[in-house]
Amino acid sequence: MQKEGLKIVISGPSGAGKGTIVKELIKNETFRLSISATTRMPRQGEEEGVHYFFKTKKAFSKMIEEEQLLEYAMFCDNYYGTPKCFIEESVKNGKDVILEIEVQGAAQIKEVYPEAIFIFVIPPTLRDLENRLIGRNTETDEVIKKRLQRAKEELYLYKEYDYVIINDNIERAADYIEKIVCAEKLRSNKFKQHIEAILNYQGGF
Repeated sequence: MQKEGLKIVISGPSGAGKGTIVKELIKNETFRLSISATTRMPRQGEEEGVHYFFKTKKAFSKMIEEEQLLEYAMFCDNYYGTPKCFIEESVKNGKDVILEIEVQGAAQIKEVYPEAIFIFVIPPTLRDLENRLIGRNTETDEVIKKRLQRAKEELYLYKEYDYVIINDNIERAADYIEKIVCAEKLRSNKFKQHIEAILNYQGGF
């Protein structure tokens, strides 16, 4: 049977609600969130080693040089990247690891882990996205405008993902993802060893 966990890549436009969905998912202990490194400043309530590993640009550059990152990307003048070790160890221990990353990073992950599940989260409308970004009250109008323009560009990439989730309800979106993961674990190619063990049974008589 399936012993190792799965790698689940969740990405989508900024403000689509990825982070809120992930918070709902990790209430289930089978999921573990991969913590990213970033050069951006912490938002209110964010903690080091819980939400992100907050790095200076110099420290981040060192991580790149030492190949400590699975992927990294520049987004709105800040770097974001995914440390390797945490993912490998968690999957080996049977945890389903969620990688919440930007579209650029997802493309890099796909090259390394083509077997991962790729899920694209989108808002119901661009107006909803704009309202969410404004509601954060964490960015200037100029940054919000950049994020909306970037969102339009990223939406064209939905075909690069296995699944698309319209986030009009957090609980429902999280439930859909849990069902996707369950279905992926029931794929026939996951059962080769189990079927072979059944067929090798010689009987007790």
